[in-house]
Amino acid sequence: MKIDALSPTPAMLAELGRRLARIRKQLGLAQEALAQKAGLGIATLRRIEDGRDAKLGSWLRLLQALELAPAVDQLLPEDFRSPMAEAKASTKARRRTPPSGPDFVWGDGRS
Repeated sequence: MKIDALSPTPAMLAELGRRLARIRKQLGLAQEALAQKAGLGIATLRRIEDGRDAKLGSWLRLLQALELAPAVDQLLPEDFRSPMAEAKASTKARRRTPPSGPDFVWGDGRS
């Protein structure tokens, strides 16, 4: 399943849990081994893989145990730039800047 802007939270958690289980299996790790490596209980890992647990701290421990922690940086990048937000800010700044120059006098009707 592709996760997009319209995906409901439970569906996203279920998909992430499936992906986690798939990666764990590809690495040849049993649930018990990954839970222990991450410092989590086996029940917590099972809930996460079933899409029923959304504690960020647990996810971060699992990603560290799987050596996938750098992927977290893509969720909320340190240097986020939105072209739309920058364009809106630029427009607001232009509106706030009063006209200036030697020929300008407030209220003279010229602009």
